[in-house]
Amino acid sequence: MSSFKPTQIPVYPKLGEKVTQETLYWKDYKAPIQIKEFGAITNLDFSPVAPHNFAVTAFTRIHIYGPFSQEPVKTFTKFKDNAYCGRFRSDGQLLVAGCEDAVVRLFDVSGKVALRMFKGHTKSVHVTDFTSDRYQILTGSDDYTCRLWDIPNSTELLSYQEHTDYIRCGITSKHNSNVFITGSYDHTLKVFDTRTDKSVLSMDHGHPVESLLLYPSEGLLVSAGGRYVKVWDLLKAGQPLVSLKNHHKTVTCLCLSSNGQRLLSGSLDRHIKVYNTTTYKVVHNFDYAASILSLALAPNDESIVVGMTNGILSLKHRKGPEDAKEGVSQQRRRPSYRVFVKGKNYVPKQDDYLVGKPLKEHLAKYDKQLKKFNVSKALDTALETYIRTRKPEIAVAVIKELDRRGKLKNALAGRDEQGLSRLLSFLIGHLVNHRFAPVLVTAADMILDIYRSTIGQSPVIDRQLLRLQDLLEREIDYQQDLLEVLGMLDAMFACSLPKKEVPSSSISRQNGLAQGEPSTTVPPQIQAS
Repeated sequence: MSSFKPTQIPVYPKLGEKVTQETLYWKDYKAPIQIKEFGAITNLDFSPVAPHNFAVTAFTRIHIYGPFSQEPVKTFTKFKDNAYCGRFRSDGQLLVAGCEDAVVRLFDVSGKVALRMFKGHTKSVHVTDFTSDRYQILTGSDDYTCRLWDIPNSTELLSYQEHTDYIRCGITSKHNSNVFITGSYDHTLKVFDTRTDKSVLSMDHGHPVESLLLYPSEGLLVSAGGRYVKVWDLLKAGQPLVSLKNHHKTVTCLCLSSNGQRLLSGSLDRHIKVYNTTTYKVVHNFDYAASILSLALAPNDESIVVGMTNGILSLKHRKGPEDAKEGVSQQRRRPSYRVFVKGKNYVPKQDDYLVGKPLKEHLAKYDKQLKKFNVSKALDTALETYIRTRKPEIAVAVIKELDRRGKLKNALAGRDEQGLSRLLSFLIGHLVNHRFAPVLVTAADMILDIYRSTIGQSPVIDRQLLRLQDLLEREIDYQQDLLEVLGMLDAMFACSLPKKEVPSSSISRQNGLAQGEPSTTVPPQIQAS
């Protein structure tokens, strides 16, 4: 008796990812370096001055890291409560940050103690930034006010209270020191000019605003809130240009590439989307382990830094020429693996006595049931949740093997409502898949024959049968439409082909016989018949 042969699972080709220049560019980073911080990382900011250190705001401290260091080169801990929004000045010498205790602190990057402390807000300060003239600071607070402070005199210059909810994001103009923009949880964006006593422009985002970004030309403004990223034209009185909805959860941060041609958005759904700023289509996607709160790109896109809710700081550096050389050298060393399989293909000589080693046969659960001729249990095993959702080709292979043995009808019969429902849901999910259709159509036909008399007894089964019927009708309509299109294409191709005339100098055009060749006359009785 021959030994049992396991079920052959066919290997179907997988659709590869479309490789574009964008994919190659954004995948050209090393494996991420992960650094554990003391709390959720709420803000990241790169220094505009070489060597482009970056500030990480997390919990009650701000750490400054070097571009390639895994340990902080500087730490500011003079905060009584959670720190927020640590940002560098344009010369990279000063850093400002807000705090939960409503005090704004100004630090010298080369020192430790706060140079200035600005007091005036009554609730936590989540927004800080320097104006373009370097001598003033913008702040936004949960007390619904945004204020402008003078650095040399440590005094408050202006205060605006037009928002009706927390102010959680803001940005200053790099071209005009009098202009700044704030975003609030009252769903509005407001543009202020310090030469006036109220806002000069207001826009409704429709959701609590989490982040703002200005294009380098400052003609376009990007806002993030809810699941939406929206682009506004400031030169046309804040007219909305684009509304993007590519995330599944709240968008928390925005960033622009060094050349201004790519927009990045981070979200609580653990994804970073990269958009083309011309078409605003997603050209790449990054996936992370936890929800994303902050995002920053180094100059020339040399590094991507991401802060997450679990306190993990993820840092990716772009690959250099030495990394490419290292990869090539590793590929060249791979053939040394042959040492480990040396002698594998050795053929014994005629006088040698070969001692065989019995190989232990490891069978899958469904193969064990098939070996015992338990066809129903074999099918149940192949329809377990993990297999039917992650590896449907296994279930299809078992059905095909049962059909080959002539036992498929026995395996399908005698099922209760739950077992039949599981089988029908699998058919509904994969019947129209061209890879599985030849096998599953046979199974569906047998199910309808076996359980025809039970229709109307279970509302669950009836609903699934109606879904199956609707699915098949739609698939038949698709196939008919495709056949019609195929016929149209055949006609178009036939008309577009050039017509070639066959030379007929020696052939008679009337009967197709060569000149001088005798013709055969068909008798009249044969013609009539």
